[in-house]
Amino acid sequence: MKLYPLKFDPILKERIWGGTKLKEVLGKPITDDHTGESWELSAVDGDVSVVSNGEYKGTKLTRLIADEAEALLGTSVVNRFGREFPILIKFIDARKDLSVQLHPNDELARKRHGSFGKTEMWYIMDADPGANLIVGFNRDLDKDTYKQELENDRLLDLLNYEQVKEGDTFFINTGKVHAIGAGVMLAEIQQTSDITYRIYDFKRKDKDGNYRELHTELALDAIDYKKKDDFKVAYSNRKDAVNTMVDSPYFKTNFLDLSRDFSLDLQKREAFTILMCVQGEANVIYKSESATLKRGETVLLPAAIQGVTLETAEAKLLEVTI
Repeated sequence: MKLYPLKFDPILKERIWGGTKLKEVLGKPITDDHTGESWELSAVDGDVSVVSNGEYKGTKLTRLIADEAEALLGTSVVNRFGREFPILIKFIDARKDLSVQLHPNDELARKRHGSFGKTEMWYIMDADPGANLIVGFNRDLDKDTYKQELENDRLLDLLNYEQVKEGDTFFINTGKVHAIGAGVMLAEIQQTSDITYRIYDFKRKDKDGNYRELHTELALDAIDYKKKDDFKVAYSNRKDAVNTMVDSPYFKTNFLDLSRDFSLDLQKREAFTILMCVQGEANVIYKSESATLKRGETVLLPAAIQGVTLETAEAKLLEVTI
């Protein structure tokens, strides 16, 4: 395999709650005023990322995996997932509140949908004053109490609200009810899955005048009804160092706050590495190959790459592996 930092064309998603920050702040080529998501790295059926730079320009991610699984994914990833790409990377702009939703775990998702579950994390890149997230319940519930409160239109009174600012990070377990609030732009890292159970949508209609589908019954056996304070991620912010944020079975994420050139050693890693730029700019160099990484851009480093140099005067990066 020709080894170099791989960039991909963004897959842009119009959403009822989306806005224009992905263009105005991150420079995405959106063409409407309701773009909510930019899928940066995806192998979801129907939404497969395409390489935008270098020798493999125009090649689908799934084609590279089929041809070069070991070199691209890494031995440990192939052993666990075969030729499936297990991570989905997005940037999200919420001009309006997202629906209140949750995701099933691996067992339930596999049984019902033939899919992975959807564990995810959020890194807040920008937040309007007073913007918040919904994460979990504000009290312990059970299924019967939940159903009664939902039927009586009192769900919002049960939810936990978290005001947010840039740099705040949240880990969203499967089963946890959640919603991104209006005025929040964030980076999202998740398992490769597009399975969402929507339980409340603020009684709004889509552009055709229809209410969006709710998944009330499907959600009942997927919800974690307990109040848990396990979602806010505490992490160190040492300059020019690798700071652990999330270390889970589904993905591992580190935070790099760089003020100078930095060498990233990947020799002991038997898996691919993803770099997301959430602030500033860096040049990702591997031997004679390089890729510029600006705010709102993502690079995939094949597993066979044993290290890169990050040339920068100032950059904040999320480093993701599995």
